[in-house]
Amino acid sequence: MGSLATADEPLPPLKYPQPRRDDDIVDDYHGVLVPDPYRWMEELDSKEVKEFVDAQSAVASAVLSTCDHRGRLRGQLTALFDHPRFRAPFKRRGSYFYFHNPGLRPHSALYVQRGLGGAEPDVLLDPNTFSDDGTVSLGMVGVSDDGEHLAYGTSASGSDWVTIRVMRVRDKEHLPDTMSWVKFSRIAWTRDGLGFFYSRFPAPRGDVGGEMDSGIKTDVNLNHEVYYHFLGTEQSQDVLCWRDPDHPKYIYIPEVTEDGKYVILSVSETSEPVNKLYYCDLSALAHGLGGITKQSTHGNGMLPFVKLVDKFEAYYGLIANDGTEFTFLTNKDAPKYKLARVDVDDDAPGSWTDVVPEDDKAVLESACAVHGHKLLVNYLSDVKYVLQMRSLVTGEFLRDIPIDIGTVNGISGRRVDSEVFIEFASFLTPGIIYRCDVSAEIPEMDVYREISVPGFDRNEFEAKQVFYPSKDGTKIPMFIISKKGMDLDGSHPALLFGYGGFGVSITPQFSVTRVVLMRNLGFVTCVANIRGGGEYGEDWHRAGSLANKQNCFDDFIAAGEFLVSAGYTSPARLCIEGGSNGGLLVAACMNQRPDLFGCALAHVGVMDMLRFHKFTIGRAWTCDFGCSDNEEEFHWLIKYSPLHNVRRPWEKEKWAAATGGGQYPATMLLTADHDDRVVPSHTLKFLATMQHVLRAGAEGGSPQTNPIIARIERNSGHCCGRSTQKIIDEAADRYAFAAKMMGVSWID
Repeated sequence: MGSLATADEPLPPLKYPQPRRDDDIVDDYHGVLVPDPYRWMEELDSKEVKEFVDAQSAVASAVLSTCDHRGRLRGQLTALFDHPRFRAPFKRRGSYFYFHNPGLRPHSALYVQRGLGGAEPDVLLDPNTFSDDGTVSLGMVGVSDDGEHLAYGTSASGSDWVTIRVMRVRDKEHLPDTMSWVKFSRIAWTRDGLGFFYSRFPAPRGDVGGEMDSGIKTDVNLNHEVYYHFLGTEQSQDVLCWRDPDHPKYIYIPEVTEDGKYVILSVSETSEPVNKLYYCDLSALAHGLGGITKQSTHGNGMLPFVKLVDKFEAYYGLIANDGTEFTFLTNKDAPKYKLARVDVDDDAPGSWTDVVPEDDKAVLESACAVHGHKLLVNYLSDVKYVLQMRSLVTGEFLRDIPIDIGTVNGISGRRVDSEVFIEFASFLTPGIIYRCDVSAEIPEMDVYREISVPGFDRNEFEAKQVFYPSKDGTKIPMFIISKKGMDLDGSHPALLFGYGGFGVSITPQFSVTRVVLMRNLGFVTCVANIRGGGEYGEDWHRAGSLANKQNCFDDFIAAGEFLVSAGYTSPARLCIEGGSNGGLLVAACMNQRPDLFGCALAHVGVMDMLRFHKFTIGRAWTCDFGCSDNEEEFHWLIKYSPLHNVRRPWEKEKWAAATGGGQYPATMLLTADHDDRVVPSHTLKFLATMQHVLRAGAEGGSPQTNPIIARIERNSGHCCGRSTQKIIDEAADRYAFAAKMMGVSWID
């Protein structure tokens, strides 16, 4: 384990807060009694919780003040973050819109440029003016088809709640239009530019002005609704287009087809990759789009949506339409996804044909319809991207589009334009934006912009992929990124990152923080593509969810064992890290194998697996985890729930021998006071439980001397919208902590 005796200043004796335990709180889960003594920590705005947070923050500050590398890390991170960053442009009627940060600004600004040549780009919207401290960020944008208006959503303190506002592009004049209580939405403009569809929840009872207060809201989100907003009107005049009181858990995402004739409604209930699919023919409304009024919608005051798919059986994502023929990306009878087509005007509606069948090995990750009847399709093959051009009409393969080993982060293009922008990055490539003229017989990938990081030389590093066996023999891919020429003598510190949930694929990305760790602290950095993700399609996802969730932890533990056995590192110098579902991963693995890790960094983790569904959007995660309300699923959850599985390692002989007395690794739990996705009570309850069960610190003569602390960010949320400075400060804190705990020296 990571020793406290390092070259840095020694830690002061730690005395942890001893929060109140309410032993009267005991829940009966299908005959199993489960205490929950820190239930009161779910009241996040209470005085008692705030006092507990303040006390824990003081402990963390005391520990961090002894971490000598903290200042050096902040300096190096700041130097490397200070480089221009761009996102791919998107085009509307001759104008190009893109995000750009010249270096250390808190947030990227939205720029507009009239044509690619000649005209100087102009700042259209600068989120850095939204607040003095950078805590208000830009959550979403939508530009009308004519390029005349921008609708954008702002988020305060990293919350998932968004407020939408509107501005005129030509003179940057803000209109009075304001929409509140927006969440899990898209801004979907109609072709005429009169307004847009969006989704929202009903305002809480007692809300008068429509503005959200600054406190965190943890109530379950129910009764999502779709509205249409006409420019120049009050939100109270917005037209209700769809709701379903019989299904209060449904979430609706509207999308207008590129030809402007249809609005498509994707309906989901959980985070599972399945959805229902409704459509409405806007061109058939009385008076055209002016027909979106309370008077002309049909009897129940909503748009006449047709239910094309009315079962949660598969995922359907709109790719394109030609009149009544629609092409969708789907996993219907295709775990690795395919493209399928349906004609909604057919005599036998619902008759689907495959356009691009499922591949035997590669996952069809995305597709983009471009210039007439062409498709850019993006495959994921052994966690490496393959880009192809195909015919939209027949699905026929036309040619490969060559790219390096890395990640296609986005394709920006429309069928009305011949040019496409492709955004690419890899572990050793900070970012390239390619411009491609897809009307050419042989399209060329021209470098439009390349991101350069001063002081970073990719030739100093190497990235490779290995495959290691998990507990059940399944081969798991893992990327290992390090300085070139490292000896495999087990002496190096290593950082192992994982996620493993919700079908999310963790693909090669550039990280300034990773560069600093490798260059200045000698780290080997690793990304394990464990089951539960989407790297090999839905079968890979399902192999790490529900009753199979333990596979995720086995895969991650096996990654650590491989790194040790192959000579990359040792248990005392192996740090594990993950966020959200990855925070759950780190905590569960720390509980199950405390002997294998020297440090653990768990960000915004789902730690209470018995009650996660009772807060905000937690109910949507039951597709991956299950739910304690169900007896069988309760028994899955109680076995690995981090909150309910903290044990004293010194009482287990095998762990005690491995850890020289037996203790948990040095642990930093990270959360944020405005996280309304994975609410902070998860981390607070787990923190209090760890400190109590392990009697950590000098109290009671416990073998647990490795610190267990929490870094609780103020005025911040789950993961989105953080300013550059917050990102730098947090990275400096957590890696200075890891370096100290594992005895890592600084390399100039």
